[in-house]
Amino acid sequence: MTRDGLIVYVHGARDPRWAEPFDRLRTKIVQRMPALHVTVAFLEHARPSLAEAVREMAAQGIDHIRIVPMFFGRGGHLREDMPRQIHEARVAAPAVRFEVTEAAGENGAVLDALAQFALDTSAITLDD
Repeated sequence: MTRDGLIVYVHGARDPRWAEPFDRLRTKIVQRMPALHVTVAFLEHARPSLAEAVREMAAQGIDHIRIVPMFFGRGGHLREDMPRQIHEARVAAPAVRFEVTEAAGENGAVLDALAQFALDTSAITLDD
C-alpha cells in the first residue's frame, strides 16, 4: 500500500515568524486530508531542508511524496537550487517516488485567487 506525503516547499528566512503563514497552510491541508503526512520544507535559512524532510518522511514509511513549490516566479531558486535539492532528496531516499507540481505562481487558480484578494482586501494606512 502506498503511503503519501506532501511537502510545502518554501524559500525560508532567518526570522522564524516568516514561516507562520506556511504553518497555517499546512494546518489547512491536514484539516482537508487528515491521513496525509504534510510538512513544510525550506530552500534556505530554516529547517527542515527538503532532503531532511524527505528523510523524515521515508523513515515513517512514506513512499510517495508530492512537492509543492510555493514560489511565484521561476528564477534561480526554481531553475537551479530546487533541482539540486530534489536530487539530494532522491539520494537521501532512493525508494521514494517523487512528484513535483508547478510553482504556485504559475497556477492560474492561484493567480485568480490573488487577483481577487487584491481587489477585495481592505487597505491599511501606513504612517510616514
